[in-house]
Amino acid sequence: MGDRGVEEEVLGLFLQQTQQVRERIAQSTPAERRLLAHQLLGSARGVGAFAIADCAAEIERQPDNLQAQRRLEVLIDEARDFVAGMCR
Repeated sequence: MGDRGVEEEVLGLFLQQTQQVRERIAQSTPAERRLLAHQLLGSARGVGAFAIADCAAEIERQPDNLQAQRRLEVLIDEARDFVAGMCR
């Protein structure tokens, strides 16, 4: 929309959500992982974080996929670093 402040606020909220998912997903039940992944999927698509969205979709389909969970952690770190670089 061209409003840098709004962009930063939306991305900040997204990063908060990714951190919450990251902290909870490993200790969650498969049903909880599906829900967390589903919620993250929509948010990630909304901000253009398509790699995170694709990974979340995979976890939603296969909530016991440990490889996808580890990949999600890496993608979350990459997104955090990318946003931090943008906001400097």
